[in-house]
Amino acid sequence: MKKNSKKLAVMLSAAMLMSVLPASAFADSVSNPAGTNAVSASGGTTMDEAIAAPVDVAITKGKAEALARQYVSIPKEYTLQGANLSMELLAGGKRNAWGLDFVKKVNGKHLGSIYVRIHADDGQLLEFSAYTDNPSAKPTYPLKVERDDAQQIALKFINAIAAKYKDSIQYNPEYGLQLLPPLTGEVLHRLRYDRVVNGIPYVDNYIELEVDSEGHVRRYSLQWDDTIKFPKVDALLTTEQANEKLRAAALPELTYIVPYNAQGKRKPMLSYELLPMAIDAATGALKQQSNFPSYRAGTVSDKPLSEKPLGEMPKAGTVTEKQAADAAKAAFKLPADAELNGSNYSEQMNESTGALEAFWHLNWSIKKDGKENGSASATVDGRTGAVRSFYIYYNNEQGQTGSPKVSLDQASTLAADAVKKHLPWLTDELYFVKPDPKQYEGLNAGDNRQYYFSFVHKIHGAVVNYDSINVAIDSSTGETVNYDAYLSNFEYPAQAPALIKKEQAVASWLDYYRTQLTYRLVQQFSWNGQPIPIEKYNLMVASGEIKADEVQTQTEAELVYQLVPRLIDESVFLDAETGGWRNRETGEATQLEKPKAKDIEGHWAQRQLELMVAYKALDVKNGEVRPNEPITRGELIKMLVLARSSGQSPLYGSADRSAAKASFNDVAADSSYFVYVESALEQNLIDVGDGSFNPSGKVSRDEMAELIVRALGYNALANYDHIFKATFKDNAQIENKGQAAIVVGLKIMSLADGKFLPKKQVTRGEASVAFFRYLQSRAELKEAPIRM
Repeated sequence: MKKNSKKLAVMLSAAMLMSVLPASAFADSVSNPAGTNAVSASGGTTMDEAIAAPVDVAITKGKAEALARQYVSIPKEYTLQGANLSMELLAGGKRNAWGLDFVKKVNGKHLGSIYVRIHADDGQLLEFSAYTDNPSAKPTYPLKVERDDAQQIALKFINAIAAKYKDSIQYNPEYGLQLLPPLTGEVLHRLRYDRVVNGIPYVDNYIELEVDSEGHVRRYSLQWDDTIKFPKVDALLTTEQANEKLRAAALPELTYIVPYNAQGKRKPMLSYELLPMAIDAATGALKQQSNFPSYRAGTVSDKPLSEKPLGEMPKAGTVTEKQAADAAKAAFKLPADAELNGSNYSEQMNESTGALEAFWHLNWSIKKDGKENGSASATVDGRTGAVRSFYIYYNNEQGQTGSPKVSLDQASTLAADAVKKHLPWLTDELYFVKPDPKQYEGLNAGDNRQYYFSFVHKIHGAVVNYDSINVAIDSSTGETVNYDAYLSNFEYPAQAPALIKKEQAVASWLDYYRTQLTYRLVQQFSWNGQPIPIEKYNLMVASGEIKADEVQTQTEAELVYQLVPRLIDESVFLDAETGGWRNRETGEATQLEKPKAKDIEGHWAQRQLELMVAYKALDVKNGEVRPNEPITRGELIKMLVLARSSGQSPLYGSADRSAAKASFNDVAADSSYFVYVESALEQNLIDVGDGSFNPSGKVSRDEMAELIVRALGYNALANYDHIFKATFKDNAQIENKGQAAIVVGLKIMSLADGKFLPKKQVTRGEASVAFFRYLQSRAELKEAPIRM
C-alpha cells in the first residue's frame, strides 16, 4: 500500500507540472470540438460547443480554449466548465478578455481547477492559476526550491509566455519577500517584475508569479496597459533634492491608536503618524494623495465646536424599549404616525475596552394615505439612552425642481447643531470637517440629494481615528436624515503628556520610508463637458445621480518621487512620547534595524539559532544569544508553540489580560510567556499538574523528548515503551523511554557515546537544533490517505 501511495503521488504531481509553449504555437485552423454535453473520461461534463457566442472579438471561445491548453499544458481530463468574455477600460482604450474555467472531476468529486484568462484580441496569456485537491502531496522542509531558484523558474516562464515583455521589466527584490525564514514547506514564492519606462519603474504595471517550493508555477498575472502615454521629463530633482522637499512637506499627525494584541489591559497610545507622500519629480510640488482618510476630502476646522462641553454625559442606568423609542423621537424628526414595527435588545462585551455594552435597535414604518411611504431606524444606548445612530428614508413620489432650499453653509450649521444636541459632553473635542464645495456644484433639489458631513474626535490635539461621527442633511428639508456616532469608551489622561518634537518625528519616519522615483496614473473626470473633481464623481456615482459610463475620463501618467515603506517584518508606529518604535500589534518596543547576535558566528548551531532569533523565540541581550546557556521552560514552550504555528503568535481576545484567568500560579496574564503557555495547555502539550509552571526553570533532555513527541502527536504510543527496541547504555535512568526512542530514531535528538543523558540540561543551541529537526520530521511524517 505504501508503494502504491507513493506512485500515485508522483503521478498526480506530474499532472500538475505545467509546461509552457509560446504563442507562436497557435494555429488559426484550430476548430471547436463538436458534440453537445459530451461526457469526459474524468466524469466531468464539457460545455456545449454548438452554441456560438454572440461576440465580436478576434479570438473566439474555441481559439481561446486551444491557446489556454497550449500555454499551460492543461491535461485532457480537465474540461472547460465555464467561459466569460469581459471588457475592461484602459487608460486610452479597452481590452477584451476570455476567462476560462477548467475543472477535473472523478465520480463527481472535484479534484482540481485551472483558471486561464486570454486576451480576446491578440491571444496573449493574461492570467492563470491552478488548484489541485491532492492530499497525498507533501512539501519537504527545508524547501527544495528557495527564492533565488524560483526567480530562474519565473524568468523561464516569462520568456516562453510573454517574450515581448521580457526586455521591459525588472525584478522587484522586495515584493513578496518573506523576511522571516519559513517554518513549513508549504511556501509560495511571490515574485514580481515591474514595467520599466525610460529607465524608470512603473510599479502599477508588472508581471507577477507564484512558484511553490517544489518548483511549480502556480499563478501568473500580466498587469499591463500599452495605451498609457508616459511623459519624458528632462530635468529631474536628484534623490537628495527630493528628500529635502519631502522633509519640508511632511506633516506628522498626532494620533491615538490601540494595539489589538497587547499584553495586559488594552489602552490607547499616542503615535505620530506620517502617511506616504508623493511630489512632482521635476518641481517638488506636493501631489494629492488618494490613500488619505475620507475626511481629508474637506478641511478640518482649527477649533472644536465649543470651548467647553455644552452638557454632561448621561448617567448609566437601565433603558426600556419605550424610553429608547422616546429618546429617538425627541432627538430626531419622526412623523407622528410613524409606527414602531421592530425592536431588538442586545448586550455584548466590547473586546477593546472590556466593558459590557447594551443597545436597542429600533425600526419604524412610515405611511401616507395608508400606503408605505418610507422607513426609519435608530440605535440607542441601552445604558444611557443616548442615540448612537439614526436613519430615515422617504419614498420619492414626486421630484422637486430648482435649486436646493438649503445651501451648503446652512446644512453645515444644521449638522454642527445636531452634533451639539446629541453629544453635548464632547463638543470641546469634536472638529467639524468642511467639505469641498466642488462636491455639490450643480446640485438640484429634484435630485433629492443630501449633504454629508463628518467630525473628527481629538483629545489634547491627538486624532482618535477609531471614533467616527457622520451626519447627512437633506438638501430640500434641512432635516437630519442620517446620523452615526461610533465612540469608544477608553480612558484618556486628564492632561496632555510631554511629546517629542515634530522635527524628530519627521526624521524618524523618513528613516522608515525609502524614496522611489516612479510613474503613477492620474484620472481627470468630466461630465456634460465640464470637469468634476474626483470627490464629486464618487459622490454622484454612489448616489445614483449619474452612471459611471456617462462620465468621460482622461488618464495621464505623471512622474513622481514617492515614499515607500521599508521592508521590515512587523507593522510599527512611532511612540509620540518616547520617540521609539513600537509594534502596532502588541505595542511592545521594537526597532527598525533588528539586533544581530554577535556570539553565534561560527557556532555549530548558527543556522538554527538564527532561525529562532528571527522569530523572537530566543531573545538577544546586549548583542548576545548565549547559545551555550541552559534554556528555560518558558523559552522552550515559546519555541515549541511558534514552531507548531508557523511562527504566528497566539491571539487572546480579552481586552484586559491583566484580569484574565491564568492557568498557572506563576505565569500571570501580563507575563511575556502567558499566551504561549496557555496555548500549549490548550493543545495538550503540557499539564497543569500542581498549578506551577516554573517558567525560569531549566529543562532536561528527558523532558524535551516528551514535549517534542507530544507535539508530533505520538505521546500515547510512546507510553507503550516495550514496543521500542532502545539500546541506550543509560536506559535505566530514562523516565520517558518510548519518547527517547522516538526522538533518537527520528534523529531529532542524538546520543553521546551510546548514552541518552536524560538528566542533562538542554542548552539554547541544542534546543534550536532539536526544533529545527522537529520541523523536518513533521513534514516527513505528514500522513497521506490510503487509496483503496
